[in-house]
Amino acid sequence: MGRIIAVVNQKGGVGKTTTAVNLSAYLADKGKFVLLVDVDPQANATSGVGHNYRELEHGLYDALVGGKPLRDIIHTTAVDGFRIAPATPSLAGANVELVNVDRREFRLRDLLEEMSHSYDYIIIDCPPSLGLLTVNSLVAAQEVLIPVQAEYYALEGLGQLLETLDLVRESINPDLKVLGAVITMYTTQNKLAKDVEGELRKFFPSKIFDTVIPRNVKLAEAPSFGKVIMHYDKFSRGAVAYSSLADEVLGVHKAEDDARQPVKDFVL
Repeated sequence: MGRIIAVVNQKGGVGKTTTAVNLSAYLADKGKFVLLVDVDPQANATSGVGHNYRELEHGLYDALVGGKPLRDIIHTTAVDGFRIAPATPSLAGANVELVNVDRREFRLRDLLEEMSHSYDYIIIDCPPSLGLLTVNSLVAAQEVLIPVQAEYYALEGLGQLLETLDLVRESINPDLKVLGAVITMYTTQNKLAKDVEGELRKFFPSKIFDTVIPRNVKLAEAPSFGKVIMHYDKFSRGAVAYSSLADEVLGVHKAEDDARQPVKDFVL
């Protein structure tokens, strides 16, 4: 069964979609079969991998609300082994249309169950809010990855998000874990950024990835060309950082898998 990771932060503009897209691309580049699920009605992840959401006949809305099989809306990307379940603007209506639907919080989980054995990783790009679409994502996920911008208000936002995760665990998804937080849009010349990084690592020492994503022009430009950073400028600082983040994620999961392996008895 593939690992399902929700990339989530209720605060916008923190590099959430950039992280979801480029982490997915580098996991695929390192040999994993990856599905990115765009649950954000802005559809930035969809356009960021080269698909014009205005021209798509079907998107995630048709699966969540319309009952269409998820496999029928999936598209390929320019990266081998990397697929996307795209969003279209109609997805914004799902927050309202699902309110009176049975098992409304489980709609995405039910959809992903049919696909979970087909992928090594399923990455969910959540909306920058804590509405029904994000709740669906947290219920469907096994782990959450939290992009955190290196600024003061990020500390408050992270605390609020962790409280929300606790509520989801208590009421709906008790197995949901925090994979970790990744510091994004980091500027080494900014003293405040360094102070915030220090505070984050102080209060969440085991949950902050060593990789720091820099504020990088190439990362900002790549989505406008419908390209992941490895295809836009693979030697940029942003590309190197996301490759490193993918290695860290793979390392965490390998360590977990190794720890679960039974110890063999040796007969002398």
